[in-house]
Amino acid sequence: MVAAADLSEPGLNASLANLYQISPVESRSISPENFTGEKGNGGAATNGTGRHAASELGQGWKMSPSVRIKAGTTFTLAEIKGPGCIQQIWMTPTGNWRHSILRFYWDDETNASVECPVGDFFACGLGQYAQINSLTVCVNPGSAFNCYWPMPFHKKARITLENLDDKDMTLYYQVNYTLAAVPKDAGYFHAQFHHEYPLKTKGLYTILDGVEGEGQYVGTYMALKVHDPGWWGEGEIKFYLDGDREFPTICGTGAEDYFGGSYNFENRDTHKYQTFSTPYTGLAQVLPPDKIYEPGQRFGLYRWHITDPVHFKKDLKVTMQALGWKADGIYLQLDSDMSSVAFWYQTEPHQKFPKLPSRDELDWH
Repeated sequence: MVAAADLSEPGLNASLANLYQISPVESRSISPENFTGEKGNGGAATNGTGRHAASELGQGWKMSPSVRIKAGTTFTLAEIKGPGCIQQIWMTPTGNWRHSILRFYWDDETNASVECPVGDFFACGLGQYAQINSLTVCVNPGSAFNCYWPMPFHKKARITLENLDDKDMTLYYQVNYTLAAVPKDAGYFHAQFHHEYPLKTKGLYTILDGVEGEGQYVGTYMALKVHDPGWWGEGEIKFYLDGDREFPTICGTGAEDYFGGSYNFENRDTHKYQTFSTPYTGLAQVLPPDKIYEPGQRFGLYRWHITDPVHFKKDLKVTMQALGWKADGIYLQLDSDMSSVAFWYQTEPHQKFPKLPSRDELDWH
């Protein structure tokens, strides 16, 4: 029987300010060395991907450090009986990161609350490594994906990874969590992937739509490929809250402004795009990095609303304009290849997500 707690409990909401406080919660961890997270069962495997390497040492010596996920199959990474809170996830997926689909299910739901290619979930949606130094996502050499979004749940948590690729993948992973009663008003973590090319409406991209319920929007990851020359980020982000129709309640002033930059992300000395990665915002990736304002370039950006979540009571829609310039200083609607992940917390049940794009539609064009 786990002890009752609330989200101010340091065991559920740990920070440097409260690390010294003793907490009644119970720590658990799921990995290939302990698939169930059972107490006192870590490293007890007698078979696994490390069997040959451990053949002279035996049980307890890295017998099962990873899993092989066959092509075209889905593997359950974790199944947890709550209540509790997932606090950290680490993994090192091989293969095509757009063809590996993460899904999270809370309590008894059959529709995933998280459905997203693994690379985009960890702010690496361009298929190549990019170091991410943020509070909620860190990506470290050589392909170490780390997630620190807190994910409370009342009854159950289930995490799966589907391998859409034609090749098997190797996965090392660990899910660290606590067992403790959580408040009744704790929102559930959600993340939804979206990809459009061509854009359904020229010059306008929808990050998130169809959200119903109460909650708060907490982050955006965007990856895009431009097809027009020149600067591509004049577009405004717009948050339509609680019945907004023609005009939103929150309207930004430009894409680079929303993602924490300014003036085209251009380094005035080198006249190239300047990448950066900070706790809350980043232009983490530019491909190729030695060009500027050229068609075909790709960009990876993130914005975490940790100190300024966007609260909604009934419904939420989020859009971003795809806007550049004509030669005469007039705005130009663009037709970029755009994808995104929206992150938010909300009460359940949630509206069923739109159908995930096919494997071919997930790829860049």
